[in-house]
This record gives sequence, structure tokens and C-alpha cells, in this order.
Amino acid sequence: MASAPNNTESTLASFIWNNANDLWGDFPHTEFGKIILPFTVLRRLECVLEPTKDAVLNTYEQFKDQGMALDDILTNVSGNPFYNKSTYNLSNLGGTKTKANLEDYISNFSENVRVIFEQFDFNTTINKLSKANLLLRIC
Repeated sequence: MASAPNNTESTLASFIWNNANDLWGDFPHTEFGKIILPFTVLRRLECVLEPTKDAVLNTYEQFKDQGMALDDILTNVSGNPFYNKSTYNLSNLGGTKTKANLEDYISNFSENVRVIFEQFDFNTTINKLSKANLLLRIC
């Protein structure tokens, strides 16, 4: 017999179903995965980077105007093979500039992560969600 899902699993399942419900009617159900997967990856990357976020931002501010290549420095500070130098995260994107803020957030990841979102064709997804007035609800 399978064990009952813990609270985290229930919360995650509820989150995914709520997003699917928000998309229903505006997008074909066959596109739901193409929309939800990049946001799931984005949230996972955000969680991995959270412990070193402030250190990366401080290091970036300290060295950004010195004409140095910062990729290796910021990667080292993050302790991961990627980093993000945006002050945004999924919890503070909202308001009237959600689309611009999300685009800024994505563009401030290291190149290796930006390539992943390019492969998802994430800009197209962002534009579609924005036109359907769903971007803030999905973020």
C-alpha cells in the first residue's frame, strides 16, 4: 500500500493542479506541460541558489564596474555551476511589470541556464501568458 503523501507533496500537487486550472480554457491541455515545466525548473534553480543569493548579488555589485569577467567569480560564489545576478525571484516579480521583471530575472542567469530557457522557448510562453493575463497567476 502506498503511503499517504506528506504535506509538501500535497502542497506541490495542489500548486500544479491550480496552475493547470488557471490555464484551462486559454490554452490547449496539450500545452500545459510546455508551460508548467519551465516554471518548475525555474523554481528549482531558485531554491538551489537561495543560500548564496545575497553573496552573489554583493559580489556582482562590488565588481561589475571594474571591467572584469565575472562568470567564474560569480559561479564560485554561488557554489554551483550557474548563478543569477537579478534581485528578482518568483515571489517578487508581481505588480504591473510582471513580464518585464520575469524577462529581467531570466536574462540575469548565467549563460548555461539561459540556454535551457531558450530551448524551452520560454519567451514565447511568457508572451502567451501575458496576453492571456495569466502570467502573474502562474508566477
